[in-house]
Amino acid sequence: MVTPLGKQAADRQGPDEHVMLRFGAAWDDGAASAFDARLALHAFLAHGPHTAPEPIPASLAVDAELVVSELVTNAIRHAPGPCELILRLFRGRLAITVWDTSAKQPTVRGEDRYRVGGHGLRLVHTVSDRVAVAPRARGKQITAYLPLTARESADDGKAVRGDGGKAAGGKEEAAVLAAG
Repeated sequence: MVTPLGKQAADRQGPDEHVMLRFGAAWDDGAASAFDARLALHAFLAHGPHTAPEPIPASLAVDAELVVSELVTNAIRHAPGPCELILRLFRGRLAITVWDTSAKQPTVRGEDRYRVGGHGLRLVHTVSDRVAVAPRARGKQITAYLPLTARESADDGKAVRGDGGKAAGGKEEAAVLAAG
């Protein structure tokens, strides 16, 4: 079951004056699913960013969905207990943070097109400007930063606002997760 944390201008680590919008969801042990996390992301993108001064690129929704799915799936597979998703919209980027109870640092595995699984963090790295891992009192949090600039894609660089209208179309954590 999703427990909404609400829209706030600050997170638990202290105030962050640059956050335009914040949304969080937490799941009890065994209750998290990538599907529910994607629903939380869709609600955030549909209802929150319409107050943002700049449009949200259509390609961002696809990339954000991939990042949310991969990070929450990893939390479910590799960490016992609850997990939390925090979405923060800044001017120029979206930060997607997933907290889990495992203190084990994730590693980006080398490319192997014949391997089944183990490609998620590499994909997260590919669509993100930066991926950071920070230890917490219990477990760790992984944050992926996605740019709000539109990527070249099938949407022809168009961007969408959270209200459905169309328009043409920083670093904070303790450690950066390096590919390799």
